Amino acid sequence: MDLTEEFAAERTRLVRIAAGVLGDRHEAEDVVQLAWLRLQSAQPETIRSLPAWLTTVTTRLCLDRLRARVPTPVDLTADGVEPTGPASGLDPFEEVAMADAVGVALHVVLEHLSPSERVAFILHDTFAVEFDTVARVLDSSPAAARKLASRARAKIRIRIPEGPTADWQVVDAFLEAAKGGDFARLLHLLAPGVVLTADADAISAGTPQRLDGRDAVASMFDGGASAALPVFVEGRAGAAWYHLGSPRVIFDFTVESGRVTSIVFRAAPDVIATVIRRRGGEPVAPTGRRRVTSKPPPSSAQ
Repeated sequence: MDLTEEFAAERTRLVRIAAGVLGDRHEAEDVVQLAWLRLQSAQPETIRSLPAWLTTVTTRLCLDRLRARVPTPVDLTADGVEPTGPASGLDPFEEVAMADAVGVALHVVLEHLSPSERVAFILHDTFAVEFDTVARVLDSSPAAARKLASRARAKIRIRIPEGPTADWQVVDAFLEAAKGGDFARLLHLLAPGVVLTADADAISAGTPQRLDGRDAVASMFDGGASAALPVFVEGRAGAAWYHLGSPRVIFDFTVESGRVTSIVFRAAPDVIATVIRRRGGEPVAPTGRRRVTSKPPPSSAQ
């Protein structure tokens, strides 16, 4: 495999990382292209691991862009950690639990993190990059990188309300992230053990029978669900793939603690018959449905 092929194999992963850090998929594409140009001018014999090298270069380019958004330079402390105010006072286990509640507000909360905190949090908590690699990206020690991620989790603490309103926030955020190709946000909206299943009618319509884990589920919805609309599914928050104004496949979500724990594709006629469109937070009677024309690829959640 030559250098071009190796880079092509890594490109999707790099774009996802860059989009997660920058919050903009188009800007992420630009950054990855710059990483390719850097690779072309590098000496291949000096690169021990191409994936690690590309991760480091891509993320550093993102970090440069994040820091360029800050109007004034931020002084670093002796251990290489940017000042972030008083410590949270939480132990690591509490901080991880609070990070699990980040899904709905991730795109807003990230703007309140310093560039280094944002990089440490996205790389480690979203893409499971080891702190040794995070430290190389940030030119700090692994301990400092770990502290940055911990402080980011503390800043991200949010209170997720219980009940149907909170479920709708999660479903709406999930559909927005899917349609916008925001892979990092999809990952945060999905529980690590999320399971996607389907009934017999949905499988016949072309949906997958089963997917396990947030990487698989997020990959399926990434950039998809363009024809999905919010609906009530037996009174619960859900979505449906519409074709020619009628629901064809239902996305039945289970939401716990601000994250999606399961999605069931349902297309049984008796289930389809119960679907009610949701618009502006309120149900819409079946006669009020608007005509929606779209291509039907349920297997890719379009």
